[in-house]
Amino acid sequence: MKIFLDSSDVDEIREAVDTGLIDGVTTNPTLMLRSGRDPMDVLAEITELFPWTASVSAEVSGETWEEMLEMADDYIQIAPNITIKVPCTVQGLKACKNLSDDDIATNVTLVFSAAQAILAAKAGATYVSPFVGRMNDNSVSGVELIRAISGVYQVHRAETQILAASLRDVHHVSRSLLYGANVVTLPTKVFWKMYDHVLTREGLAQFDKDWAQVMEAQHVDE
Repeated sequence: MKIFLDSSDVDEIREAVDTGLIDGVTTNPTLMLRSGRDPMDVLAEITELFPWTASVSAEVSGETWEEMLEMADDYIQIAPNITIKVPCTVQGLKACKNLSDDDIATNVTLVFSAAQAILAAKAGATYVSPFVGRMNDNSVSGVELIRAISGVYQVHRAETQILAASLRDVHHVSRSLLYGANVVTLPTKVFWKMYDHVLTREGLAQFDKDWAQVMEAQHVDE
């Protein structure tokens, strides 16, 4: 069970990494655009926050698989913990197969069906990224897709890991992991919300109050 952050904000990633609970990062062109920085510089800084065995997804683009591989070559030079992220298309899976054959970690993204996940596994993908929240936006249960992919992979002993993406709240996180996701990638705001529960806050306030009374009583006895 692993937790990745879906972010290109180096400062917020660093803050979360300091908890010791973050295993990797996923990025995409939209997140890179928001950063307003050179993607190569952003990725270099992110990879330095993790050991070489971790995963930092860098997404390629291009009309053909050859163009995607050319872009992947640049990303691979950044650090050993770069994972190449490709779209679940004919060209994207051709790129995935080539990269996988060279033992380069891959993440097949924009997956919205079990059929697509099957093709990704056949292409040797390290990770497959079903979009839970975006499925829900189209009135289809995203976590049920996780369950379906997990079922297929278990039956056929596929080595590809399910990386649940597009997670909008803590419920998405817990249900995705319950239904078979190996990894969840989430915005940092969702990660911090995982700590919070009203009963935890109320219980802590009561314990703090009671402890203060314990200490006060000891002071009186002295």
